[in-house]
Amino acid sequence: MKTLATTAALAEFCGRAARHDYVTVDTEFLRERTYYPKLCLVQLAFPGDGTDDAVLVDPLADRLDLGPLYQLFGNENVVKVFHAARQDLEIFYIDAGVLPKPFFDTQIAAMVCGYGEQAGYETLVRKVAHASLDKSSRFTDWARRPLSDMQKAYALADVTHLRVIYEKLRTRLDQSGRTSWVTEEVQALLDPDTYRSEPEDAWRRIRTRSASPRFLAYVKELAAFRESYAQAHNIPRNRVIRDDALMELATTRPKDQADLGKSRLLLREARKGDIAAGLIAAVKRAAELPDDALPKVPPAQKKPQGMDALSDLLRVLLKARADGAGVAQKLIATASDLDDVLLSDGDHPVFHGWRNEIFGKDAAALISGEIALGAEGNMVKVFRP
Repeated sequence: MKTLATTAALAEFCGRAARHDYVTVDTEFLRERTYYPKLCLVQLAFPGDGTDDAVLVDPLADRLDLGPLYQLFGNENVVKVFHAARQDLEIFYIDAGVLPKPFFDTQIAAMVCGYGEQAGYETLVRKVAHASLDKSSRFTDWARRPLSDMQKAYALADVTHLRVIYEKLRTRLDQSGRTSWVTEEVQALLDPDTYRSEPEDAWRRIRTRSASPRFLAYVKELAAFRESYAQAHNIPRNRVIRDDALMELATTRPKDQADLGKSRLLLREARKGDIAAGLIAAVKRAAELPDDALPKVPPAQKKPQGMDALSDLLRVLLKARADGAGVAQKLIATASDLDDVLLSDGDHPVFHGWRNEIFGKDAAALISGEIALGAEGNMVKVFRP
């Protein structure tokens, strides 16, 4: 199991990888104690069955720079293959502003090919590659050196089996004419906005018990401070202030450190120093906002009478169409999406692209009364009145 610890060694491997149609990629990282993921290992493999076609790359080594890998990521003649790539891509985008193109995600492809909702890598290794994985090193500390042989073998398996999975899924997609479906689905993962976390938008992730614009102003300013502080100091958000404490301060609105000290939920570290000063300043900013600058939550759309029953019919149609097409139902739409479909006036993702072919056209016809659903044996059938 070869580990690359110099830029020259990585460049040599990436040069050889560039002569192939694809390269498989995976990472190991830690995030429990930091805001940004700490990259600890990169695994790479290109087609082959020898001893030099799969390697481990040590980004913690002093003499290694990931530049050659990022150059390979930009090579449009080589497909970069990942499994469940969201967190991997975030690491590379944060580190260098780089996203791989072209790019293939085997989890998305597996959903298109009928392997269920968010098929795990271990499942695909078993069902597609007909192999097994030793997962005993799953929760290891990847930042410690030296890595054990068991850790190395575990990490390398994440890209060697991936070659077989990719080739078989790609063949199935080509045969079914669904390659473009996967291409369409991965576009969101190649959007830089997917990996940006703007402090002014952080409040939208917090569940609030009030929609009062003034209350939301306090939540927004406190959440923005927390996000900025966590990013600047590379610590988890909850190390600055937890959500429950943030909600408490949005209610009590402390004006000084003495008021802050009365909090029941605030961490000890947040009652003094820079964090305390930042929280008090955030409360002050929220108090001074004019009414016309207060954040607002869009009012919930009122459900028309009978909409719940129609949502139930759409769920039946969705399951029938997903089962008939051999596609994971969640990839087409989630059950919670269906109310949005009814309120969308035809402007919803299910009415575009491949989703429209599988489900959207029939959903629109069902909503407008052009078709009906019925049972025929064990199957749900579509009937035209």
